[in-house]
Amino acid sequence: MSMVTLVLWAVLALVGLVLVVAAGRPDTFRVERSLLLPASGEQVLAQLQDFRRWAAWSPWEHIDPTMQRSYSGLDSGVGAVYAWTATGKAGAGRMQIREVEAQRLLIQLDFSKPFVAHNMVEFTWSPQGTDTQLHWAMYGPSPFVSKLMGLVFNMDKMIGRDFEKGLANLAAVLQSQSGGAAPI
Repeated sequence: MSMVTLVLWAVLALVGLVLVVAAGRPDTFRVERSLLLPASGEQVLAQLQDFRRWAAWSPWEHIDPTMQRSYSGLDSGVGAVYAWTATGKAGAGRMQIREVEAQRLLIQLDFSKPFVAHNMVEFTWSPQGTDTQLHWAMYGPSPFVSKLMGLVFNMDKMIGRDFEKGLANLAAVLQSQSGGAAPI
């Protein structure tokens, strides 16, 4: 057997191994972060269920200067819709509030660019004295391409960092609304 043939077989075996490992990864994903916020649950909900308020704290609102936003449906709560399109990093997509409960808000998140994805975003919160513990999660299916990309990119770290930044931004917004100093 020639050296070229051996190298080709080795490359094929490596590609096959990568595909098998990717196929064995979970069929769903979940990324979640939480933070204690200096506000009541009602104040937190007011920020979350009105997409127009997201500009003050969302970590993705200013990543692409070409981003164009539109709002439809209700102003806030179940039925509120936020859509965006951009030629750069932000891509295009749409969010719609599906459920609002006493301590939970559920949003359907659909991306159309740079790739198609359909996920859910869930905010849950609980009172902690005069503060509120907020959990921010995104979850959904993990198709084969996502499983393959997950071998190289850690989605929990990538999205998790954005969630951490957004939660810190939200804490600062809530703190400024209460007239106090921003948390350190």
